Amino acid sequence: MPRIVCIIPARYESTRFAGKPLADMGGKPMIQRVYERVLLCPLVREAAVATDDERIVRAVEAFGGRVIMTAATQRSGTDRVAEAADSMELDTTDIVVNVQGDQPLVEPAQIEEVTAPLLDDASLSFATLVYEIRRREEITHPNAVKVVFDRDDFALYFSRSTVPFARNDGDSRYYKHHGIYAYRRSFLSVFTGLETGRLEQIESLEQLRALEHGYRIKVVISAYDSPEVDTPEELRRAVDEMTGGSGKPGTIKRSMET
Repeated sequence: MPRIVCIIPARYESTRFAGKPLADMGGKPMIQRVYERVLLCPLVREAAVATDDERIVRAVEAFGGRVIMTAATQRSGTDRVAEAADSMELDTTDIVVNVQGDQPLVEPAQIEEVTAPLLDDASLSFATLVYEIRRREEITHPNAVKVVFDRDDFALYFSRSTVPFARNDGDSRYYKHHGIYAYRRSFLSVFTGLETGRLEQIESLEQLRALEHGYRIKVVISAYDSPEVDTPEELRRAVDEMTGGSGKPGTIKRSMET
């Protein structure tokens, strides 16, 4: 069985919420919450944070986590993950899971969901999670990336716009993309060698680079929502969900309708 490791890319700078990986969540920085959650998955052999910021390095070291310093010039989170994977002595068939540093409500079971296709089919090299949208405002919100996929559950396109456009009444289900990826280690080397795609630049979505260059992305519909924290308001909502509204640390409670 291939080894499964989780790498968490984390940047301090953000136009919408600077320093969010270090934002307090019930007495722990957000990045620690993510790190601890991914290690709850029994499949994960090892976890590491990949960052280009010394403040995040110090925070991860303070709670005893592994952190890997990466170049500040990386084009995307996946490129940062690929650089970190280079120092982890992985085989080409091993699986690297990318969970974003701003996903403190990630479910450990989601790692099992996203890695299942690669474990079942050795020909697959790239998978990601999507979730059927329940909150109507996410259908038009650019922070909720929408995805359309074919009958075999391979991604056709990702967009910050509302896709598909429902011209007539009928089946208008929408799926948003979770920033949770699983890659074969060998594919990460391929990905970093690809030129930045035109659509990738327009949408600012790194996964479009793979599609533009003809690589397939297997889509898995997750049973769980795992919202990313992009603003202070979303941080407060995440803390409320984590603590049950008490403001005190507690077990993260999830539901199918979050």
